[in-house]
Amino acid sequence: MRPSLNNVARTTLGLLLLLAVFVFQALPVTLTLPAELKVTRDGVQLRDLAPEGTDLPEVRLAGAPEFGRVLFLSRAQVTAALRDAAPGLTVTNWAGPAQTKVSRRTRRLDEAELLNVLTETLQHELVRDAGTLELKLSRPWPGANIPDEPFTVKLTDSSPSGLQSHGVVRFELRGDRESFGVFSVAIDARVWAEVWVARTTIPRGLGLRDAEVMRERRDLLTLRGSPAQFSADDERLEFAENVAAGTPITARALRLRAVVRRGKLVDAVVMNGQLSITVRAEALDDGAPGQVVRVRNLRSKREFRGKVKDEQTIVVSL
Repeated sequence: MRPSLNNVARTTLGLLLLLAVFVFQALPVTLTLPAELKVTRDGVQLRDLAPEGTDLPEVRLAGAPEFGRVLFLSRAQVTAALRDAAPGLTVTNWAGPAQTKVSRRTRRLDEAELLNVLTETLQHELVRDAGTLELKLSRPWPGANIPDEPFTVKLTDSSPSGLQSHGVVRFELRGDRESFGVFSVAIDARVWAEVWVARTTIPRGLGLRDAEVMRERRDLLTLRGSPAQFSADDERLEFAENVAAGTPITARALRLRAVVRRGKLVDAVVMNGQLSITVRAEALDDGAPGQVVRVRNLRSKREFRGKVKDEQTIVVSL
């Protein structure tokens, strides 16, 4: 059986690749050991010691030192590493000193970059989707040297009450496998969001549909309480407290509108298994649908607790 053209082509290509590798490995190379070498987390590479533009394989000669530390690499150590990783590569000449001082390549982290990454971290971890964080440093950032590599910000501690308008944030800068340092900065923070605000003074007990409210952009960190979330035409809600004009409406300022008022006569449906009895009773509390209120049987004067079903009915379970 004659081999197909595809098989012949693949075999020929494989032979050419093997030949190229053999010829490449047999080529001599000159390496230069500098007095000082700056490397990334990937460590010392063969290309770091060869003239620029030299076509060499990817060979790792030594690991990178920890950030802030140095290591010394000699010609003998490089030769031993090459013997294991690229045995066919011949070093014909050495230039430079007998050993090199290896440290991490660094760069300066300035205030603008720090503020940007710190804002992103606080927005994601503390503010989330509650609003838009605006962050400023209350004292200048002197800058810091960090490895010239990707990093993340990890908050090391935060207030139990969350982000504050003024305070100190402590954080760690981390690479993939190590810490770049722990720092702290004093901040001024704002969290902006659209909230409901009273257009005019709103008295306690007024229904939400009858109140004049509007949306305004406010700093959530200055609010005393969580902002209320509602639809302005929700007829089920009323105000549980007085709200001054121009004041943000908090969640505690609203409640379900009572359909049963204290002193009103209602039907109390007493449930006992499959048996139900309806008696006339007096409501002793205000109550909205689903809330539990006290009622008094008009005949026996006995008090019960029941759940408000609607404006005329309270269900009492025995």
